[in-house]
Amino acid sequence: MTKKVLILTGDAVEALEVFYPYYRCLEEGLECTIASPTKKKLQTVVHDFEPHMETFSEKLAYGIESHASVDDINPADYDGLILPGGRAPEYIRMNPKVQEITKHFLETKKPLAVICHGALILTTIREHVQGRELTAYTACRPEVEAAGATYIEEPLHVDGNIVSANAWPDLPGFMREFFKKLGVK
Repeated sequence: MTKKVLILTGDAVEALEVFYPYYRCLEEGLECTIASPTKKKLQTVVHDFEPHMETFSEKLAYGIESHASVDDINPADYDGLILPGGRAPEYIRMNPKVQEITKHFLETKKPLAVICHGALILTTIREHVQGRELTAYTACRPEVEAAGATYIEEPLHVDGNIVSANAWPDLPGFMREFFKKLGVK
């Protein structure tokens, strides 16, 4: 039976953090669904580090189709969850269905991969991340710690069913560890 992976995101998702996992899942023969608050063509963004700026820059990138609205998702149908970063997590984290789906993966201990600002979603369900260890984009550290999790100063960290990473440069290790948790060879 083919394993199924869910990617939860929305507009302003970091392009590499949605495209890379999506295509890697397809490459491995997995079924992969991108879900967002509304089924639509999502606008991705590119975050980059430029020498003249003290923070990252943001530029518009490619569009990518969302396959489903989060309201139509039954998390029990999926074997793994990916939470990409960018600015999408800022607004989708307030959606009760996004919280419900994410809780399912934490409660059932199914593989959950979270990268960059995706950790902001986990901060809304703090009862499920208290005492856990994770990494995220460095600017998310205060929110991670306020949610009761321990912020790990490493580009990639695995704690039980959670695979977490700082940002898009960490995608190869991030997906390798996620696939290990899924049992994909």
